[in-house]
Amino acid sequence: MEELNGRMLACQILITGLIARVANDQRDPLRFLTDFRDEIKAVVNGINISGMENTERVRQVASRSIDELFSLMKPPSDD
Repeated sequence: MEELNGRMLACQILITGLIARVANDQRDPLRFLTDFRDEIKAVVNGINISGMENTERVRQVASRSIDELFSLMKPPSDD
């Protein structure tokens, strides 16, 4: 289980880096990140999860993970 958690953390770090890289190439990086986060949350809310009794719990965890990922990204500096 620890190996799986480590791999998931590595994937989250990689994805965060990729999103930040794309955002830096945008004219308005903060708006891009906000729009991207909203799109990801819409996907999580609309996805069909089968085979589980409590799909709302899965959605809550996924939404919390999205918020954590995007909270790691800081707004661009004024430098």
